[in-house]
Amino acid sequence: MEWIQAAILTTAEGIEPVCGRLMTIGINGFEIEDKDDFLTFLEENRAAWDYVDEDLMREKSSDTTKVKLYVTQNAAGHEQLAMVRDELSALKDADTDGHFGALTLELNTLQEEDWAENWKQYFHPLKVGDKILIQPEWEPIAEETDRVVFTINPGMSFGTGSHHTTQLCIEAIERYLKPEATVLDLGCGSGILSIIARLLGAGDTVAMDIDPNAVDIALENARKNNVDRYTAFAGNILTDTALQMQFSEKRFDLVVANIVADVIIPLAPLAKNFIKDDGVFVASGIILPRLDEVRGALEENFRIVSVHEKNDWGAVICRKK
Repeated sequence: MEWIQAAILTTAEGIEPVCGRLMTIGINGFEIEDKDDFLTFLEENRAAWDYVDEDLMREKSSDTTKVKLYVTQNAAGHEQLAMVRDELSALKDADTDGHFGALTLELNTLQEEDWAENWKQYFHPLKVGDKILIQPEWEPIAEETDRVVFTINPGMSFGTGSHHTTQLCIEAIERYLKPEATVLDLGCGSGILSIIARLLGAGDTVAMDIDPNAVDIALENARKNNVDRYTAFAGNILTDTALQMQFSEKRFDLVVANIVADVIIPLAPLAKNFIKDDGVFVASGIILPRLDEVRGALEENFRIVSVHEKNDWGAVICRKK
C-alpha cells in the first residue's frame, strides 16, 4: 500500500490548535516534532535510555515544529488532505498575530515498506560469540555452518544482534548457561537473548518487556525458531507486583537484563529475588560513563564476577550472594 506523509509546519504554540483541528475531522493519529518537547521528553524519561544518536539530536533539535500525519494514496486519502488544508486555512485566518507559524503542508509519498522494510538492507547474517549465527529470515544461509542458527525478523523491536550490548549478553549466555537452566529475559525486545538461550540448551525460558508489541514479536521469533517451553509477558517489572511475585516464586538459574542504567539500578534489589542461589545475573545496556554507578548498585545485592566492555558499552556479570 502507498501512503502520503503530510507534515504541517507550525510552532510550539501551534501544536495544540493544529492537533485539535485534525481531531475534529477524524484524524487522531499524528506525530509531533518539537525541539523543546523533545529535549524535555529526553530529560524526563531517562529510564528509557542513556544515549541518543547525535544525528537524531540534530534532526529533532531543529527550530521547526512539525505535526505529521499519514493518509493513504487514494481518493479517500486525498479527500482527507483537502479537509486538512481547509482547516489550516481557517486556523491561519484566525491566527492574526502569527503565533502558529507557517501552517503550510509538506507532502511526501511513502511505500509501506519504507516504514518497516527498508532497514533490512543494513541487516545481514552475523556471527556472535563462539556458537551463534544470527540469520535474517529474508536471507538464505550462504554456506554450511556448525554454529547454532538463530533466525530473526526483529520487526520494530530492539535486538538484531548488531548492537554491542546484545553481543555482550550473548557472549555471557554462552559462558554461563548450563543445560536445562531456567532463564528470565527482562526487557526482551525481539526475544533474541531468551530464544538463543533456548537454542543453546536452556530449559524453561521466560521473556518480559514493557512493550506488548515486543512481546508479540518475541513470541513470533520463538515460533520461527521452533522453540517451545517459552513464555512471554508484557509488564513493567519495576512496578508490577504480580510479576515480581511470580518470578520470585519460580526463581531462575540465569537472568538477563539488557536495558539501561536507570532501570538496572532500581532493578538490582528486585532481581536478586528472581535468581536461585548462586544463579547468574547479566546486566547490560550500560553506557561506560555510568558503569561504575551501576556496578555500585549491583554490588549491594550481588557478587560481581566480571565486567566486560565493547566500544562505549559495558556489561556486568554477577552471582547471587
